[in-house]
Formats: sequence, C-alpha cells, structure tokens
Amino acid sequence: IAKMNCLRSGSSLQRQHLGNSNVLGAPNVHRTFTRGQRLRVNAAVVCGGKVYADPVNNEVSAFAPATVANLGPGFDWMGCAVEGGGDTVVAKVLPDKPGTIVIEKIEGDKGRLSLDPAKNCIGVAAMETLKMIGQPSCGISLTLHKGLPLGSGLGSSAASAAAAAWAVNGVFGSPLSKQALVMAGLAAEASVSGYHADNVGPSLLGGFVLIRSCKPGHPVELLQLPFQRDDLHFVLVNPVFEAPTAEMRAVLPKEVPMKSMINNCCQGGSLVTGILTGDIKLIGQSLDSDVIIEPVRGPLIPGMMAVKEAAKAAGAFGCTISGAGPTAVAIVDNPETGRKVMDAMSKAFKASGKLDVNSAKVVKLDPIGAKFA
Repeated sequence: IAKMNCLRSGSSLQRQHLGNSNVLGAPNVHRTFTRGQRLRVNAAVVCGGKVYADPVNNEVSAFAPATVANLGPGFDWMGCAVEGGGDTVVAKVLPDKPGTIVIEKIEGDKGRLSLDPAKNCIGVAAMETLKMIGQPSCGISLTLHKGLPLGSGLGSSAASAAAAAWAVNGVFGSPLSKQALVMAGLAAEASVSGYHADNVGPSLLGGFVLIRSCKPGHPVELLQLPFQRDDLHFVLVNPVFEAPTAEMRAVLPKEVPMKSMINNCCQGGSLVTGILTGDIKLIGQSLDSDVIIEPVRGPLIPGMMAVKEAAKAAGAFGCTISGAGPTAVAIVDNPETGRKVMDAMSKAFKASGKLDVNSAKVVKLDPIGAKFA
C-alpha cells in the first residue's frame, strides 16, 4: 500500500509539472493537458523519494515539415507548414544515463553541423523537452537526417528542433502537447537564429499559425488559422545560394516610415482574411505586398526581384521571399499553373541572378506538422 501511495504521489507531481507549461493559446486552439495524457509517463520512486520519468518506447522516429515564414507582410508573426520535405530525428533510450543527451550521427549536412548537443538545435530542443517532462530515468541518443538545406529559408533549423522535441516526447509516451513543445523549439531556435516562433510553431502544429505573442520570459500565444480549401499550392524555388537567418536579420531597419507600417498592417490583415475565407487570390496578393522587409532583403538574393516579376507574369497571384531566403515562394490555385510558374522562376534565377537551382517544386499546405515517422 505504501508503494502504491508513493507512485500516485509521484505521478501527481509529474502531472503538476507538465500542466505548468507557459505556452498559451486562444480558446479555440489551446489544448489543456488531460489526465490520461499525463498518466502516460511512467513514474518510479527511487532512493530519497525522487520521482523519475521512465521511457515508454526504446526508440522513436519523428518527422517535421518545412515551413514558409513571414508570408510577405507577416514578418515574425505568420508562418505555415508545407508538404514535400523536412527533417527526421530518431531518438533512442540511453539506459543508466539520466538526463544525458548525445547526438550520435547527422546525415545530409555535409559535415557542417556540430555533434555537441549544446551547439545543435536538436540537442537544445531535446534537453528542453526533458526538462518539461520532468526527471528522466534515462538519457537520449539522437540521429538527425537532414532533408532540408541549411540557410534555405524553409525553416531548416526549426524542422530539426520540432522533430527532435516530438521524438523525445514520443519516447516517454507523448505526455506533452505540440503547443507545449513550442517552448522547446523556441529555445533551440534562439540558439541558432533568434527567438521567433513563425517557423517552429507551424512545423510542430501544421497549417497556418499566427504568432500573437512571442517575447523571451513571457507566455507564447499561437493562433492556428483554419483553412478549408484543398487547391492552395505553393511554388518553392530554392537557388544554390545561402542566406543565414542571423545575417539576413542583421540588415533589417530599426525604424520604418509610418506609411510603410500602415501598408504592412493593412496587407497583414488582408493575408489573414484570405486564409480565413479561403480566398487564394487574396492570399497571394497580400503576400506580394510587403514594403518593409522584402525591399531590404530582396537585393541581397541575386535575381530575386526578377523572379518575383517572372512568377506573376506566369500566372502566380503573388511571390515573395520565404523566411530569410533565398527560397522564393509563389501562390497559385492549381498544379498546372504551378509548374509554369516554377519554370519561369527557375529561369529568372539563372538569367538574372546567375544562380543554379537547387530544388523547385509545387507543394500543398501540410495540415498536420510534426508526426511520428
């Protein structure tokens, strides 16, 4: 009887810890933790009455998709997940090494990423996830399979962080919601590209995500915007050119004219309206209308402005930079037009920017986000 009481007390402690996540959301998107979810973490009492979380699975593989952040006027507050590519992380239990994170192997990065967990976003995301789960009775070994190029503007680091957080969470029976894990992803993003959730939010949650509040030391509030149509297509053209997020953020203006601010507020509102009403043309037109960020970053990506015009001339509703670039994203409502736009954008990068194209594809919205692979 005494042992059972200890276990119940331990599970209660675990549930209390999991329920104290500071990730908040609007009533229609925020999901509170349920008793059943919290009980999925095994609890065991060891010497001194310390409560440990035991793994439920020995190995879990998770995939997180690419993302398109900003979407023109939505700088740092809007992003969406897209199909067609992403990163995969495999998390394995390390017995008798409580709380230890080891990066065993990284594939697809051409040897550029560090195996030091403190210097790699998957290590940071994994460690933050363990902290949220509680006191683990084991360590975690991670293997990263990079499916997204570095510095591509497709949320490469966010996909890695989201996949790592979801995989580690899965090892312990998935006690944490995706909303809660955004905090782990944010910590990882902050270590490599800055404290912003417009990539890691949609990579975890899927679909369109509006970042209502995201300040260090404060609760983060994410709004998932419903989108019902199935004919929205994104044309993504990634040239052979790297645009590191930190460097692209460094060139942004500290102050902007009132007229420019009004324009972007208006176009940001139109972008959200287009999403909520399923107006694909309005989404494209709004995405195309940023007058603050794109005019500064565009000239740093060879051929970008010519690509933008070529996309619209070929039938796109609008075109802009995906995230920090160099990937260009255009909006169409059918795959046939998408292929024409893709070809025009690729040719413009080569003709005007003298850049070869690393990848070009027409993809759809990913409504799911991180998933077990």
